[in-house]
Amino acid sequence: MSTLESFVKFEKVDKSYDGEVLVVTDLNLNIPKGEFLTMLGPSGSGKTTTLMMIAGFETPTSGEIYLDGEAISNIPPYKRGIGMVFQNYALFPHMTVNENLAFPLEVRKLNKSDIKDKVAKALSMVELGDFGNRMPLQLSGGQQQRVALARALVFEPRLVLMDEPLGALDKKLREQMQYEIKHIHEQIGITVVYVTHDQGEALTMSNRIAVFNDGIIQQLSTPDILYEKPENAFVAQFIGENNQIKGKVKSINGNMCVITTDRGDEIKAIKINVHAVGDASTVSLRPERVEINSSEKNFENIFDAKVKELIYLGDHIRTRVEVCGNDQFIVKVPNSYKGANLKEGTSVKLSWKASDSRALDLR
Repeated sequence: MSTLESFVKFEKVDKSYDGEVLVVTDLNLNIPKGEFLTMLGPSGSGKTTTLMMIAGFETPTSGEIYLDGEAISNIPPYKRGIGMVFQNYALFPHMTVNENLAFPLEVRKLNKSDIKDKVAKALSMVELGDFGNRMPLQLSGGQQQRVALARALVFEPRLVLMDEPLGALDKKLREQMQYEIKHIHEQIGITVVYVTHDQGEALTMSNRIAVFNDGIIQQLSTPDILYEKPENAFVAQFIGENNQIKGKVKSINGNMCVITTDRGDEIKAIKINVHAVGDASTVSLRPERVEINSSEKNFENIFDAKVKELIYLGDHIRTRVEVCGNDQFIVKVPNSYKGANLKEGTSVKLSWKASDSRALDLR
């Protein structure tokens, strides 16, 4: 994946449908060739509108979008050379699988021999080589989605856009398709822009993730950085399970600070985007970073807590506790935990490192 130049570039792009409210605001985004970039966010965050502007189905209110160095805002969708995969498959029900895949090649006036070869190659890529003569309704949901993917790839587009393509599939099939799409991307190296509201899907598949909210990218990072180092409270809550404890900044020392809760607990944390003593803040902490009744002494944060609920989830026990005035605090206790037998109502000690807790503003 090249990081030297932008293949897709948004330059100061705004989008409004009514001339008043911006659904995308001052978007500046560079996507290198060969990258798998996911636009992630809740409904109404602007991610799908952004994808539709790349496709040409929506036009920026202001600013410009570039594809491989060429301004494309005034180029119609069919001339952009972009493949698309939608949630509803959008297959022609009256055509066989082969005919569905051949259609975009026939539109481009390829000869029959080339069309046959490219269709066979695309079906092989999605492991449906023997399904060419079937009708879409004779296929399962997962098979139909593979055909839709093959049709998007068959004319060898320079860019593929995917809008919630796995949303209609059941959980197991959805997870299987995530890996298949990821592996196909790795094999052919095509540039992919993917839209989803499923953060697990985004973490699994992407080179980078752009987290949208209110038409603005809140953070653009690799999956590990996004999860481990959220830059604000929205990202921390939206990506993975996350504990939050609210308070105010008591002191700041370099890149560390102390947050005091309403009831007086003092939590040591990394200073992320709080600026002064007295600032309102929320401490962000992942459930798997907390230990219960640990014998280790190298924790800066140790608090008394009470177990409120235990839920067995196979590889871990989801343990809800009350600590620092928060009765919705979650600890993921490994199934192999050898400590005291946890029961609802049990008093325990919670421990975590200052380096695992992040003091964020309340955005």
